[in-house]
Amino acid sequence: MTDDLSSRIRQLPWAAITTALDGQGYAEVPGVLTAAECDWLVAGYASAALYRKTIVMERYRFGLGEYKYFAYPLPGLLAALRELVYPYLAPIANQWMRHLQQEPSYPASLAELHEQCRQRQQTQPTVLILRYGPGGHNTLHQDLYGEVFFPLQLVLFLSEPGQDYTGGEFVLTEQRPRAQSRATVLQPRKGDLLLFTTNFRPVRGSRGFYRATMKHGVSVVRTGQRHTLGIIFHDAR
Repeated sequence: MTDDLSSRIRQLPWAAITTALDGQGYAEVPGVLTAAECDWLVAGYASAALYRKTIVMERYRFGLGEYKYFAYPLPGLLAALRELVYPYLAPIANQWMRHLQQEPSYPASLAELHEQCRQRQQTQPTVLILRYGPGGHNTLHQDLYGEVFFPLQLVLFLSEPGQDYTGGEFVLTEQRPRAQSRATVLQPRKGDLLLFTTNFRPVRGSRGFYRATMKHGVSVVRTGQRHTLGIIFHDAR
């Protein structure tokens, strides 16, 4: 499974993905996981040994639903995804920082990023699986977790819209200086991957690049059950 996944990641249209991330702050990539891989991840939701923490969202006013953080060591599929995708994203993140004339410079490997996290006492994995039933939703937010954060992340869609659930669209908002927020609503299919900014993106203006803040969330699920899996590259305290 891991060898096949490595081939799939290498063959993704990374030039087009980079263009999409630069131009809009997100990139949709269809068919990255197989249906069997999605079903395997959903079936593991009941396996308590896989997880370090469960969050009931309404308890913290994050929305309505539940998510679980995986414990280290991550399942092989998830560890491989995290390690395989990161090197393609680090150059994009570094270009964004150069556009905004900011530090830091992100390292070439995930292991080096995690060493930076450990130096700031960020040692807990941030890979998580989310489940929403009818009425479930996620308020607009950013997944930062500590002083060290990587500005790109991804979500994998494990359920089929219109079949497993209705509603539950993925929502991105962008706030540009001195302007109203702009919302983008997406509905990827089972097995699709969505890459998007964790916190901000650079936007070219008449005087160079400026910083546009972005947040993400999930609209209300009307029927059925929706599962997604989020991969954040930095660790948490």
